[in-house]
Amino acid sequence: MKTVIVCASASHGNTKRIAEAMAQVLEAAVVDPEQIDAAELATYDLVGFGSGIFLRKFHPRLRRFAQSLPEGERGRAFVFATSGLAESRIRPFTRPLVRLLKRKGFEVDDTFSCRGFDTWLPFRLVGGINKGRPNATDLEAARTFAEGLRARIGATP
Repeated sequence: MKTVIVCASASHGNTKRIAEAMAQVLEAAVVDPEQIDAAELATYDLVGFGSGIFLRKFHPRLRRFAQSLPEGERGRAFVFATSGLAESRIRPFTRPLVRLLKRKGFEVDDTFSCRGFDTWLPFRLVGGINKGRPNATDLEAARTFAEGLRARIGATP
């Protein structure tokens, strides 16, 4: 199964660490949105899209990349994020990106999120929140998530 993970990791490298944990399981490359184009993306069986969450939204670089993709028949995808605050069940921050990817033609299999070290104001005033996150437990959860994706899709690396 040919897999790539498109990751916009900005502040503390939280999301990149999660992407790399998933990539180990999926034998995937981790790339920045600027390192891949729509034509190349179409050659993959599974595409991961992830970033940190900023004011309840994915990083602008990842959003712009997803918005720039042409609509059409695409493969499978998953969405992941790190955030200083927990994802709300009522209004999950992954929902808008999942909907956008579906409109672009992806079959979105699942989403994953975990806490990450966050120094956005006002958290900066107290030295940030979730220091040390993602931690070993979060990285193991990311690997387990990737194993589940691999099992559901029915492919083994």
